[in-house]
Amino acid sequence: MTGHNAPAASPGRSPDATPRSEPHSAPTTTPDLTPDRTPARTPVRVPDHSADHTADRTPGWRVPVIGGRPADQRLLGGVRELAENVVAALLDRVPVYHRLPREQLTGELTRDTERRIRALAHAVRTGLPAPDEEFAAVREAAARRAEEGLPLDAVLLAHHLGLEICWEFVTRHARDGDAADLLVLHRLLLDQLRQATTAAGAGYLDERRPAGDRHAAARQSLLTALLAGTPADEAAARAGLRLPPRYAVLCLSVADHTDEHTPGVDPGIAGRRKLRRLVAELDHRTRQSAITTLTPSGGLVLVPLGPPPEARPERAPGRPGTPAELPWQHLAATVAAAARAGGVPVLAAAAAAAPGEVPGAAALAYEVLDVARAFDRPPGLYRLDDVLLEYQLTRPSQARSRLAALLEPLADGGELLTTLRTHLAGGLNRRHTAGALHLHPNTVDYRLRRIAALTGLDPARPADVLRITAAIAARAAEQAPAVR
Repeated sequence: MTGHNAPAASPGRSPDATPRSEPHSAPTTTPDLTPDRTPARTPVRVPDHSADHTADRTPGWRVPVIGGRPADQRLLGGVRELAENVVAALLDRVPVYHRLPREQLTGELTRDTERRIRALAHAVRTGLPAPDEEFAAVREAAARRAEEGLPLDAVLLAHHLGLEICWEFVTRHARDGDAADLLVLHRLLLDQLRQATTAAGAGYLDERRPAGDRHAAARQSLLTALLAGTPADEAAARAGLRLPPRYAVLCLSVADHTDEHTPGVDPGIAGRRKLRRLVAELDHRTRQSAITTLTPSGGLVLVPLGPPPEARPERAPGRPGTPAELPWQHLAATVAAAARAGGVPVLAAAAAAAPGEVPGAAALAYEVLDVARAFDRPPGLYRLDDVLLEYQLTRPSQARSRLAALLEPLADGGELLTTLRTHLAGGLNRRHTAGALHLHPNTVDYRLRRIAALTGLDPARPADVLRITAAIAARAAEQAPAVR
């Protein structure tokens, strides 16, 4: 019963249960454990397993009492301990789970394990089958384990292990007279195991089934047609979509997550987990309208846009944002949210184009991304307008090579180039430069004089500042590898 593989509650009453009065029929001091005394009513679709005192029960159901205490109360009283024991047992007896990031084990898996234990307690308390929603989490989690590359036998074994630990926990104080209740509880747990392993197996195989999602395959066919510049109306119809007036073509560069470099953690699992979170946030923010082709290191995203801004009415005076800028502000916020969801910095470039012009827009976006990376721009979304000077200076030409050569005398003195870049970025303020480099201002002055002597370009002369800026841009372009 792990958080991702735990059996969900769907009990049935054993015909061999011995009728008996419930030892906990008197009200207790804990409201969520108070017995049910309400008349029958329509079952709740998604019950709150921690506050279950008004739930329906199977007619005649008697909660199994083990060691003088109702089994559901024993489960609820040890939720945290049980969840930690289940995860620890997984790591000890199913070594493949060591491949998962620690944050996933102590976070997602532990939380979901606690939820499954509460679902089991609900089943023990009421004798009612669980709604289908209780098994949706099991199916989805098993699909995630399949995506992460865990074998099916390990996923199913986790269910057996979780119920084994719960059984041992509840029955450790069993008495000689508890045989009938033990039998009821045992049959109920077996029923949970049957339904949970069925759901987990289905979820795992659905994820593994080649081209099982026809809708996703159709969207990928549409993306292929758009990137190839071929007519895409038929592909859009197969995907159940209509081509928008324009697309925002986003090229993403996604940084590695720390888990991808943590010893003992499978980098492939960590990368796919990061990507899953990022894509889920993109889907949420774009209302499932984005078409993506992404790997853990980045890729392409196409987001539908409306007509060009000149075809739309102007905003009222005094309102923030123009029609031209609002879509890009939203996309920038979307990229930032996706980066937070993935837990990594994301650098992105974008260009807008009609469906038939997507190939050219993708090429431009990749070039803008190249420039943004070459100039160490911070994470975020960039368009050509944001890097116009750098873009122009980085185009291959004889002028670019000669501009880059102006700084060649500084090649052997790395600290001089660093000082020059920092000085320009800080607005030519020597105290800012000194603080950023942890130097004395006099040291900065000395280095700037040395730069002027070696290159003939003096950062203190306004006429030379533009040439120095261009030379730095050209040198960065000459040395930077392409993103693709």
